[in-house]
Amino acid sequence: MNRVKQHPHSVADSFSYEVGSETSGYELCNGSRIAVVGSGPAGSFFAYFLLKMAAAVDLEVEVDIFEPRSFSHCGPAGCNHCGGVVSESLVQILATEGINLSRDVVQRGIDAYLVHTDAGSVPIASPAEECRIAALYRGNGPREGGEATSGSFDGFLQNMAVQRGARVVRQLVTGLHWHDGFPVLEHAGGAGERYDLLAVATGVNSNFLQRLEDGAGDIARPKSTRTYICEFKLGTDGIKQVLGNAVHVFLLTLPRLEFAAVVPKGEYATAIMVGEDLDQALVREFLTDPVVQNVFPSTTAPCVCSCSPLINMGAKTRPYGDRIVMIGDSGVTRLYKDGIGSAYRTSKAAASTAVFHGVSRDDFATHFWPACRTIANDNAIGRFMFAASGILKHSAYLRRVVQRMVAREQALPGRRPHMSKMLWNMFTGSAPYTEILRDAMHPGFFGNFLLSMAREALPAGASGGRGETVQ
Repeated sequence: MNRVKQHPHSVADSFSYEVGSETSGYELCNGSRIAVVGSGPAGSFFAYFLLKMAAAVDLEVEVDIFEPRSFSHCGPAGCNHCGGVVSESLVQILATEGINLSRDVVQRGIDAYLVHTDAGSVPIASPAEECRIAALYRGNGPREGGEATSGSFDGFLQNMAVQRGARVVRQLVTGLHWHDGFPVLEHAGGAGERYDLLAVATGVNSNFLQRLEDGAGDIARPKSTRTYICEFKLGTDGIKQVLGNAVHVFLLTLPRLEFAAVVPKGEYATAIMVGEDLDQALVREFLTDPVVQNVFPSTTAPCVCSCSPLINMGAKTRPYGDRIVMIGDSGVTRLYKDGIGSAYRTSKAAASTAVFHGVSRDDFATHFWPACRTIANDNAIGRFMFAASGILKHSAYLRRVVQRMVAREQALPGRRPHMSKMLWNMFTGSAPYTEILRDAMHPGFFGNFLLSMAREALPAGASGGRGETVQ
């Protein structure tokens, strides 16, 4: 299908396009060129879906993915901040798209979460009783040097896009300017190249976002906070003995610490921390906490790689304009969890908009923004959920209540695992925060929570046997 491309707007009005105005000149046509800056999940998903949809309507376009890193390398040369887990729901969604993770990409299958507090530890098995959580590396593993034998998740997705017809440009984008309303990318490999559409998929750790913000008045980088990731080498036997096939989550009373977990992957354990104003003092305080040391004696294993990347905490402005769209962590993503799932959803929505509707601000507002707005609205519920969990973490009594409730649910097959399911979905990102809150409002959840509170308030030994559990 050959679409007629008319004369575009000028640079002056390329970022002041009013919703509801004419969109002539903002449609892709045969020969249109699309630039994707960044080859993480968002960039590769976008390129893959755009080329797949374009082929479905006989639209011939060129897609260049700018990515200076090689995901076949370990450490900084291929680093994408190590990653963590892909939720069971996303694994199933990708399978329906014909995207099946290869065996070498999945470092370990996760079948349980272990929640650790100062009141003790309790396991949470998958509510579906299936091992569908995949522990993986976004890049190709920790700093070891040379080529790695394990699989890279981002490399796997990039290869999918290349098989669809995308071209990977191994250059760092050094500048951006606009000419006659078209984005022109500058890189060390040659003169500036003009494109019909620019998809920004760099995440929030790229300097390119600052250049973009300086050159596009109403496009701003998202709000962010810092996290900490460290890789410890335990060896295959050490991982099996210390961590097993479980993600270990720590609910501690450390100030400023929002979430902390240790994820087993191959020969390595990935320690992940998220919090407010995260610094080395807080990192040391976490790693040396008695609860952590009892489970994961990190001082006995070498830390081979560490970093403190930023994570997205919310878009400041709508992440699109004429001929530009920001996807994945560069735009709107899910709070703390399921960043890869958000990359999939926003990238597919952006690709569909560009192919079937157009690349104007109006087109993205009408057809792309609803997918982002759903995530943003859900994040508002997520902030409430994390605030509530903060109250729980700072109350020893409530921590014991939660532990008791989860332990009883896990010990009673056939019962509805209200608290277990809620925590599982919070930790894995398998369900939207809206659904998690809805489950928490279930009468059975309240009944079991009140029952557990009453039993915890009784003197030791006075609660008797198992008793009844509200359905």
